[in-house]
Amino acid sequence: MNQSKHLADGALLTAIYMILMLIATFIPVITVVATFLLPVPFILFASRHDWKPSIVMLLAAVGLSAIFTSVYSVPIPVLMGLGGILIGSAIFRKYSAYETLASGTIGFVAGLVILFLFSQFVFQVNLINEMNHLMEESAAMSKDVMENLGLGSQAEEQMQLVMEQLDILIDLIPVWIALASLLMAFVSQWISYKVIARLESRSLHFPPFRMFRLPVSLIWIYFFALIISFMDLSGIGAQAVNNVLMLTGIFMALQGLSFIFYYAYVKNITKALPVMSVLLTIFVPFIFLHLVRLLGIIDIGFALRDRISGGKT
Repeated sequence: MNQSKHLADGALLTAIYMILMLIATFIPVITVVATFLLPVPFILFASRHDWKPSIVMLLAAVGLSAIFTSVYSVPIPVLMGLGGILIGSAIFRKYSAYETLASGTIGFVAGLVILFLFSQFVFQVNLINEMNHLMEESAAMSKDVMENLGLGSQAEEQMQLVMEQLDILIDLIPVWIALASLLMAFVSQWISYKVIARLESRSLHFPPFRMFRLPVSLIWIYFFALIISFMDLSGIGAQAVNNVLMLTGIFMALQGLSFIFYYAYVKNITKALPVMSVLLTIFVPFIFLHLVRLLGIIDIGFALRDRISGGKT
């Protein structure tokens, strides 16, 4: 009976995945929407049957995608399947919402890495080199425009500064992969929670953002990377430290924003304060991002919210 249910669910959800895949392939206008919907069939299946039967569904989706779209589309079901299966398996095992989000993020990171490798070894395209090439072309065009406007004396200096900043962005590609994976996992998980609640009457939801808390160990990772960053490093070592520092710093800022939401809730302060904090952190990061990050470090290290809670959560 269980085997029959596995097969029926797998066939139905694989068919739904393929419909979404075909829509995403042949109707580019809604590709972005479909990107967040594609993991949902895998999430639903894994949330009912765990990860082992889900691997069979993933293999079926890979084969059908190669047949009905193109063999070059194989990384797409792998990406969506890995992220979706880890989210669904976490739901099956009754993990908390944020633990489920972490699992899904890991799955999408693995999928994106496979996508990069597939591009490298199958298409013979190095995405990082391509990005460098595009940026060099863009910089050259911008330089020509500045020279035509009579700003030739400033063009060289400005382009040098721009290229240095773009090089930093490329060095931080692992961070962008992690953040993109986090976004994909969050949106896919949120959609899946809504679908599961509708289909199975299960109460699944993210807790309020004010309850978001990171482990104390993250502080040590952050400070360890910060100390190493003052050393005279170069090459891969410097890139690795910068990526760790950037990623942990972003999480510290999230912790700080979470504390502001928590403080406003406990003290019955208007929601305008935390909302304004988010907007200032995003649009005036050179000032407020550092303050919010420091607040997050203090909150984690000294259990700041526990000292002001008064038993309220």
